[in-house]
Amino acid sequence: MRKIDLHCYPNTQRWIDSQGPYPEALAAYWHREWKAKTEEEVVEEFQAAGIDAVLVALDLRTTINTVPCDNDYVAGMRDRHDCIIQAWGAIEPALGQMAIDEAKHAIHDLKMLGFHFHPIMQHFSVDDQRYYPLWEEINAMKVPVMIDVGMTGMGAGLPGGHGAKTRHAHPASIDNLAADFPNLTIIMAHPGYPWIDETTVCALHKGNVFWEMSGWAPKYLPEALKRDIRGRLKDKVMFGSDYPSIPHDRLFKEWGELGYSDEMLEKFFHGNAERVLGL
Repeated sequence: MRKIDLHCYPNTQRWIDSQGPYPEALAAYWHREWKAKTEEEVVEEFQAAGIDAVLVALDLRTTINTVPCDNDYVAGMRDRHDCIIQAWGAIEPALGQMAIDEAKHAIHDLKMLGFHFHPIMQHFSVDDQRYYPLWEEINAMKVPVMIDVGMTGMGAGLPGGHGAKTRHAHPASIDNLAADFPNLTIIMAHPGYPWIDETTVCALHKGNVFWEMSGWAPKYLPEALKRDIRGRLKDKVMFGSDYPSIPHDRLFKEWGELGYSDEMLEKFFHGNAERVLGL
């Protein structure tokens, strides 16, 4: 069975460095060392897991003033390896016209899939009207976006969360954005804890909103969500790992233990992503 992983970080030193003070907090949150690997080691892990990886760039320059794991870097890594089939670009909305120019570069020059946003770490809500010119440009280019929902391990346990506010990743913001841009394809990333029911509502109510389940051990998903995944969400949900957060072998083992039909798993692991994102 083909497995498309919509949420893989590069896990190289460039990616670690782009996170500034956060790797230490992530190590505590995930109970393991947060250590960079070489590009070759990362690719070997993708190949061993048997995934078609979609990389995620990271740009936090306006909040923690680090050198980004930027679009050119991630697109280059994609182009060097067959098991990396696409990449999400990173855009800092606070950069204004520079953000719009970078969005055009990522799509027109680098041929990236679309854009990933990390509202908590980028310190903004996606329905903030100040950033609608950027959404208008992305909408005009007819590319999808992936937006994190719910709590993040980045900043968890630090005093004040290092200035990050979890409310920025509430699904109500995505609900508003989806209503204002009905032709924009939105993929919600992560289960959306502690607002899983509200995230479910957003996925069900908005036809242009979909949902990938990265960064969460499947066995810990609420029972109601497990039922919805096999039922009314079966055409909405997609697979993501949040690599390197959780090993692929653990994820595949636990998804396989939930008792879903092969037909359902075909949709989840690749069919819905192929249909919605053209992968």
